[in-house]
Amino acid sequence: MKKIAVFSLVVLFLSCAGKQDLSPSETAKIVAESFYHGDKTTLKEYTTESGYANLSSIQEMFTEDKNSEPDFKVVDEQKEGDITWIKYSTSYDPKPGVFKMVKEEDQWKVTHNGPKDRGPFKVISSHK
Repeated sequence: MKKIAVFSLVVLFLSCAGKQDLSPSETAKIVAESFYHGDKTTLKEYTTESGYANLSSIQEMFTEDKNSEPDFKVVDEQKEGDITWIKYSTSYDPKPGVFKMVKEEDQWKVTHNGPKDRGPFKVISSHK
């Protein structure tokens, strides 16, 4: 009986530890890494339904070696009401990306944003 109680406590502790209260930046890093490494399970966990549909539909075109380092860096972070925008860079893409983040079930998740939807970040044109 004592072993069952101890086992139950360990299982409860591990299940509670799995759901961390991650910041938008930490969540963005997880999403970028899972996207580039082809980890659809993790990608789905940290994205909204529409965000997952959008990212998973193009994921195979951008998949990198699972052992490679994405060198994820937050370039800028802006909050607009209930939305947080994360501008980030990785070693896989010369142009910074932008994630639109929303809280869903008390967890930050990446949601769909269109290709021209850059949030509060200005697009600097190289055309003169």
